[in-house]
Amino acid sequence: MHFGQITFELLLGFAALFVITRILGKTQITQITTFDFISALVLGELVGNAVFDDEIGTSEILYSVFIWGILIYGIEIITQKWNKSRGFLEGRPTIVIKEGKILRESLKKCKLDINQLQHLIRSKGVFSIRELEYAVLETDGTVSVLKKATYENPTKSDLQVNLEKVYIPITLISDGQVIKENLIEAGFNYNWLDEQLKQQNIFRTEEVLYAEWLEGAGLHVQSF
Repeated sequence: MHFGQITFELLLGFAALFVITRILGKTQITQITTFDFISALVLGELVGNAVFDDEIGTSEILYSVFIWGILIYGIEIITQKWNKSRGFLEGRPTIVIKEGKILRESLKKCKLDINQLQHLIRSKGVFSIRELEYAVLETDGTVSVLKKATYENPTKSDLQVNLEKVYIPITLISDGQVIKENLIEAGFNYNWLDEQLKQQNIFRTEEVLYAEWLEGAGLHVQSF
């Protein structure tokens, strides 16, 4: 097979997979269920086999990816419209710790051992099972935890601290490039940004690695 043909089919397969992923949504990446995992493997295998098989052309690649994409999309529609199908197709969350006690039968059902459970809860910042009231194994393999009241961090309402409005930081410069839409969203312009940078002895935006604006805290700048 000529290198030119391989390159063309790789680019075509990449574009097809990218389009399918965009259509199917972010759940294919951030919330991978068993079905999503199989879908990702099959899509990759379809393109991989097609690229290195001399008897398969571009039309077969596009057709295979298109049909498989329709099947996945159809499953997504079914799970959205019919709640009863979600448990079968996507799985159900399983309680593995209830009222501070490990549910051994639930662990067996999920093919999970104690060491794996400890690993999962440590990823949530919990290093002792005694701190947990509940733990739920989600369909994507992660665990959600609810600590006992004794180990919960106090909130501002618990401490009766005056609550202030929370603002999200806005990135204005990244890798020396001004993000115009963010600058406008923050209510500023280039002249204002230049003045702010000059106050920090920076005279060119190309010198800035990262800059963000936070209401009440001002402009934070890191140069190269």
